[in-house]
Amino acid sequence: MHAMFNPMRTRSVCSPPGGRLRLQGVLCKQLRIVALMLGLMPVLSYSGLAAAEPAPVRVFAAASLKDALDEATAAWTADSGIQTLNTYAASSTLARQIEQGAPADVFFSANQQWMDYVGERGLIGPDSRRDLLRNQLVLVAPSVSALQLRIAPGFDLRGALGGGRLVLCNPAVPAGSYGRQALQSLAVWDAVQTHTVLAENVRAALRLVSRGEMPLGIVYASDAVADPQVRVLDVFPQDSHEPIVYPAAVIAKSDNAQAAALLRFLEADAAQKIFMRWGFVATEAPRPALSEP
Repeated sequence: MHAMFNPMRTRSVCSPPGGRLRLQGVLCKQLRIVALMLGLMPVLSYSGLAAAEPAPVRVFAAASLKDALDEATAAWTADSGIQTLNTYAASSTLARQIEQGAPADVFFSANQQWMDYVGERGLIGPDSRRDLLRNQLVLVAPSVSALQLRIAPGFDLRGALGGGRLVLCNPAVPAGSYGRQALQSLAVWDAVQTHTVLAENVRAALRLVSRGEMPLGIVYASDAVADPQVRVLDVFPQDSHEPIVYPAAVIAKSDNAQAAALLRFLEADAAQKIFMRWGFVATEAPRPALSEP
């Protein structure tokens, strides 16, 4: 007669009797590890694909560039598939952050002096600096204002304030430096300097006028284009201040090979047309073809 089946007498492969217990226990543990690794393979493969994606180009740019540069870099992303991370502030603030080691691939300044500042410290790539844009300085009022005023030597800017204040940027900021130069050149600074409010950057100055908190402000023409709640009264003469030039360069410590490609795109005709729509002025330098190295 066959012996009856007794479940109590069965043993797991992983629980052998006698001296084989330790050896097969180790084998079972290794099998479990292999199974776990096989289960993780799709996750590891996905992580590898994600790591292979190109890193975004980190752009530090003057606040006055925001609307135009956002559109231009979006066009570059659509063309190249590579993202950008745009950080906007006063050129002076960005230059000092770069000096302190802030992670950036491209610096786009609103004047030559702050690009000189980082260049003199060896912080920009050799031969990467180029002048991309020009701008104009304008006097703006809230769009609801009925004020009419023409800029000329000795013009009555103090009287036009009507008891209010003129907002312009701190002279440490490029827009503020240009604004003060223009007012001094036109011999009206002494009359208004005690009736001014200093903003940290040009967009902050623009907002004060746009909201009607200040009757007049000095901003770039490109900023006035960006805000329908302000109205340009007049443009400051070009010879009343230093030329408003926007240089850009690759940061020397950048390891992003796409930074130079982005600058070439911004210098080419397609991007320049975007900047022109936002009120910027082209530099006099010839435009290279986008395919140039």
